[in-house]
Amino acid sequence: MLSYPSLVDGQDVDHEKWLYVIRAGALLRDEIGALKLKRNLDRGVLRDTDDQRVAGRVGFSTTEHVVAAAAAARRAQPDWGAAGVDDRIAFARAVGERVRAHAAQFTEVLVAEGHPKRLAVWEVASSLEMTSQENLDRVRRQLCEVGRVGQRETRLVRKPDGVVAVHPPHNAATANSMLAMGALMAGNSVVIKAPRSAPLGTAWFWREMVRPVLSEMGAPAGVLNVICASPGEVLDHWLNSDDVDDLMFFGESERGIAIGNEWTARGKKAILELAGNDGVLVWRDAEVSHAVTALTECFYGSSQICMVPKYAIVHADVAPALLRELTEAVAAIRPGYPEDEESLLSPVLKQADYDVVLKDALSAGAELVHGGRRLEIDGRADEMGPFIEPTLLRIDGLAAAETLDVVRRETFFPLLPIVVVEPSRQRDDRLLRDCVDFMNRNKYGLRNSVWSRDEHVIDTVCRRLNNGGILKINDSHIGQVAGLPTHGGTGLTGGPFGEAHYPVLRTSHLQAISIATAVEPRTAVFSSVTGRA
Repeated sequence: MLSYPSLVDGQDVDHEKWLYVIRAGALLRDEIGALKLKRNLDRGVLRDTDDQRVAGRVGFSTTEHVVAAAAAARRAQPDWGAAGVDDRIAFARAVGERVRAHAAQFTEVLVAEGHPKRLAVWEVASSLEMTSQENLDRVRRQLCEVGRVGQRETRLVRKPDGVVAVHPPHNAATANSMLAMGALMAGNSVVIKAPRSAPLGTAWFWREMVRPVLSEMGAPAGVLNVICASPGEVLDHWLNSDDVDDLMFFGESERGIAIGNEWTARGKKAILELAGNDGVLVWRDAEVSHAVTALTECFYGSSQICMVPKYAIVHADVAPALLRELTEAVAAIRPGYPEDEESLLSPVLKQADYDVVLKDALSAGAELVHGGRRLEIDGRADEMGPFIEPTLLRIDGLAAAETLDVVRRETFFPLLPIVVVEPSRQRDDRLLRDCVDFMNRNKYGLRNSVWSRDEHVIDTVCRRLNNGGILKINDSHIGQVAGLPTHGGTGLTGGPFGEAHYPVLRTSHLQAISIATAVEPRTAVFSSVTGRA
């Protein structure tokens, strides 16, 4: 059994309370028995166990641990921030090599915590992409740009904000917490809070993958701190503490925007990663089979992650073929235990919300193309089943879609609405602009993607689509591209300062430096007017 106490100032702390993680497969096989085991372990009724249903445990941090972690990060940051950029990039490269060597175990930990196997494999691959040479080369350029003006060397340097506190979500905690690697590369120290509901993967990554590399480098002990505590208590302390500068917060938009406002009012920086409502536009000349493959990415983890497709706009010319192929592809997606090689779906947490949204859409005239049933683990229809059959809706026209929550709001269950649009009396150019305008009116703004082989269409979308942090053309919607950010967005996704999110930039600030050689001060003043050094 994996066991991770809180890490504070380079040391494991003592715990009176532990949170035990039961393997997701065991919960699906015997929910009552597995939950009883967890309750007895969490309460201390059982102390030691070799029960194979237990994946691991994480220490529950006290208030003293929370306070000490932030103070340790503050003490460690100046020396780490003063280290060379190349040293910090070498650190990230070493972490990537370590992840590659332990990829199978990384996947197993995520699967134990409930991530379907295919989703877990994608998450591990994304973490490796984060430390690819292309990404690290870009980080190097972002952190320092050197130039020359006459007898002066000029430097534009990103300086660390200081201490960055990281509050990942419960649904994809490990993958999202890894954005703090950018904060470390920028020279910040970090405090990572593993969520109580799913702490194991986060604790494993930072304790097993990152901590050994920092130790081998001789980094200050408090550069990395990992805790697990009540979110309200932790957020309050971080907000009020002089030891914390930035917050990376992941969560629902309403709460996240309010937290961002609080931090801004205190003169602190909040980097928000909130809800997503990603759109996919499939134009008349799209490669339908490829577009279908990208649209099935909606159902990773039963669509309970923010960066999957949430709705599609499809040109009427290709709608029949696309709906036919997409229905066939979706019908092959079945529930399964997380450890199954082809497992893709997760039990759905917001089943009641699904019922309401689906009923409202059908009442407004949407057509149920596929799905709509509760399923058991073996694929049998059962009203008490923990899974929901991947669901497809057809909605005709942008005007109808504009009024439906299933299109205009983020959903967190496996339901993909297909909005079919026809030129009617409009020319395709006008229809394309209407589609882009519709996507721009989306209150969220994480990712969008487009399928078209027409250069004019591609150029029009690239020029006119302002919503969102990431735009993918003729590509996987969720796939990562070396050198480009994986997160970030506008509107309800990232708040008033939302944009494509390079963590190394968002947790640092720009400093301009001029180093003169043989320049007299009075000449320097004069040259600013004349332009001569």
